[in-house]
Amino acid sequence: MISQLTRDGHCLALARTVAAHHDGGNRLHDDPHRAGEIFQTTTMTALLDAAYDGDVTYGEVARHGDFGVGTFNHLDGEMVAVDGRFFQLRSDGSATPVTPDEKTPFAAVTFFRGDIHRRLDGPLALDDVEALLDRLVPTTNLFYAVRIDGTFSSVVTRTVPRQHRPYRPLVDVTATQTEATFTDVTGTVVGFRCPDYAQGVTVAGYHLHFIDHSRTRGGHVLGFTLAEGTLAVDRDSDLHVEVPYLVPTGRDVAAEVDAAEHQRRR
Repeated sequence: MISQLTRDGHCLALARTVAAHHDGGNRLHDDPHRAGEIFQTTTMTALLDAAYDGDVTYGEVARHGDFGVGTFNHLDGEMVAVDGRFFQLRSDGSATPVTPDEKTPFAAVTFFRGDIHRRLDGPLALDDVEALLDRLVPTTNLFYAVRIDGTFSSVVTRTVPRQHRPYRPLVDVTATQTEATFTDVTGTVVGFRCPDYAQGVTVAGYHLHFIDHSRTRGGHVLGFTLAEGTLAVDRDSDLHVEVPYLVPTGRDVAAEVDAAEHQRRR
């Protein structure tokens, strides 16, 4: 299935993806409990271009999923949703509950079921777990929600601080991000694995956030060492994206996304 959205002369083609504008009466919202779908507000390319102010509330986002990742207006920290509870992860490493009226420029959520389950015996680094996941899934051309519950020897995270106008591009913001290392911690890793062809629309590869068992600390995952735990994977065949605008092609979006998601503080 190929769906296309054209605006201002630019065209987005994405296999098994439905893209639409946010208009309150959109058909995306008719059945929020459809299984196997990821609902995403805006695109990663828009976030790269410093579009840090959105018009979608987390009350609306929660209608489309109970599990996921995202951020907040002004890029004010990271969001993690697990078991239907939404948390804001701030640059000091703290986590607090999200109120329904808070808005987001980027969030991706799904109703998590867990189609694949595996016991994980460590020590396993983040790269080890990602390689295992790539072997477990039937194809890397679909979208997957990923959940890891366990005890971690260490988790390295980053969380960007609230931004002020004029906004800087995301790669510049993450270059000076705040990093934190949690040691001997029990918690949950939440996120998605998306196919390469989705780069720029979303984050190709793995996009993971962490929150501890007490739901009081966490951040965007840069690395970890897992001592022991469990892995659950949810296959999501469709991605629904609310698109505010599309930017011209011809730039190295893949390099920018990789820098924004994985680079360490300079």
